[in-house]
Amino acid sequence: QLLPANRNTPSPIDPDTIQVPVGYEPDPADLALSSIPGQEMFDPRKRKFSEEELKPQPMIKKARKVFIPDDLKNNMAAKRSRDARRLKENQIAIRASFLEKENSALRQEVADLRKELGKCKNILAKYEARHGPL
Repeated sequence: QLLPANRNTPSPIDPDTIQVPVGYEPDPADLALSSIPGQEMFDPRKRKFSEEELKPQPMIKKARKVFIPDDLKNNMAAKRSRDARRLKENQIAIRASFLEKENSALRQEVADLRKELGKCKNILAKYEARHGPL
């Protein structure tokens, strides 16, 4: 079915500009475990992860100019790697929780919009039955 040429259609919407109200307040303890000390607190509403970030990556600290035995050096590197992985896992878990809430809110909004669309179609059908097609 083709639409008339003079019909106004809405312009496309950038999905990133849509704000969906989501009642989500993460536990402050979880946020503390997901934030790097001395930096801004992790915000699961704003933070998106790239494919590269979702892969495990160690935190890199600047090497000291002091000789360190290999086994101690390895232990320190392993600890940094575990800490980095734990931080990233915590961030991903909080982000996933937020996305689940947002998804639920979006599904509810879609259901409400479909219901409203059905009502509009009924009103239009009644109007066209009385007065002819638009």
